[in-house]
Amino acid sequence: MTQAPRHLVSIDDFSVEEIRALFAAADRFAADPRGHADLCPGMISASLFYEPSTRTRLSFESAMLRLGGGVITAAEMQQSSASKGESLADTVRVVGGAYSDVIVLRHPSEGAARLAAQYSPVPVINAGDGAHEHPTQTLCDLYNLHVERGRIEGLDVVLAGDLKYSRTVHSFAYALARFGANIVCVPQAGFEMPDYVLSRLREEFGVEPIRADARRLGNLASDSDAVYLTPQKPHQLSLFTDARGWEVEHVDALYMTRPQTERHAGAEVSGASYPRLEKRSMAVESLRDAVVMHPLPRRDEIDSEIDSDPRSIYFKQAARGVPIRMAILGLLLGRADLGVEPAAQRPEGVAVRVGGNPCPNPACISRTETRHVTPAFTLAGRAPLRAHCAYCSRELTFEWVGCSSTRHYHAPGAGDLRRVRADHLVFFADRAAAEACGFEPAARSRDGVSAGSGPS
Repeated sequence: MTQAPRHLVSIDDFSVEEIRALFAAADRFAADPRGHADLCPGMISASLFYEPSTRTRLSFESAMLRLGGGVITAAEMQQSSASKGESLADTVRVVGGAYSDVIVLRHPSEGAARLAAQYSPVPVINAGDGAHEHPTQTLCDLYNLHVERGRIEGLDVVLAGDLKYSRTVHSFAYALARFGANIVCVPQAGFEMPDYVLSRLREEFGVEPIRADARRLGNLASDSDAVYLTPQKPHQLSLFTDARGWEVEHVDALYMTRPQTERHAGAEVSGASYPRLEKRSMAVESLRDAVVMHPLPRRDEIDSEIDSDPRSIYFKQAARGVPIRMAILGLLLGRADLGVEPAAQRPEGVAVRVGGNPCPNPACISRTETRHVTPAFTLAGRAPLRAHCAYCSRELTFEWVGCSSTRHYHAPGAGDLRRVRADHLVFFADRAAAEACGFEPAARSRDGVSAGSGPS
């Protein structure tokens, strides 16, 4: 029986132990980059890039070649069959069949990598899906912290710039929280960390946002409402903060991002107020020991004067993308045994089909690949009922919840819904949507809350 391929869609697909083992493997590859050409001979990596890329695509292709494999590239997907209307699902089934042994995918739709993984017969690696996630860049960023600082737990890391649309920031924030690092968010005004990212940080890692006093960061944070995120007993930390918030005194790493103008959809970004790192910025005491990171490409957010500062590691950061991606390819292709247990698979039965309610995110793959995607959601809570899109992670908004076995709909707080099987739940934006799908209102309980005619 053929074993199902393993994919890298989200940073959650690797356990903390696996990530540490990947670092050790990357150290070996970095020490002798030309000495591992016997690892993947005869294997082919396919680069499917629906968006422009330089570092990610070339570093993956370099990594595969250094492992002794080959590369086929479709870096201009607008010139491929996609321009003729071919779906992503059909593309990966063909490319992942006779053409290649692994697919590296970049796509503008959020959740595209998860859809591709459902249809591909070979491993799919998410090289960025819209504003959602970029797990291999996150692994590269974590690896750089590992190399430069020797640890990740307890580090104070500043994330600055466009935190709303930067997929690298979202993946990085999840990973930093998992490793026990502290995060200071210094966003461009109007481009703060999205609510769905903050919700996930709160639900999975117990991280609560606390207002931060970032005056010690100097002009870098002069026009920003900074936020401090820590997994280390935030409810206790809040007792020691005054009206100005938690004071940022020391920074271990400063992670700058460019304005993600290709995803702004008409939103204006003021260059005058965008967080900018200049020579005078680096003179503040809080940044004395900080390494400066950037996923690149940069625009004007880091002055070129900073390039020669020994604290600036963004070019080293890009170079280290090759050994960490060599480790990722080796693992997913079954050619590198890390000696640790893989991450636990997502529990069965948490995906729930939706009736009249599509994902609220217009950039979600479920809104464009309707022939191949039935919108699905994962439960985030039962009291009250809350759900996230299984593809793009956005929280679903709904007024009524149906049970497909009884064909009744209830208010989200109805007690009986706690016992309804996840795959029997159906979400509706309003009463009209529920009744249009053939659902009827459940019987009313004495307190006026919809109780239903019994769970299933």
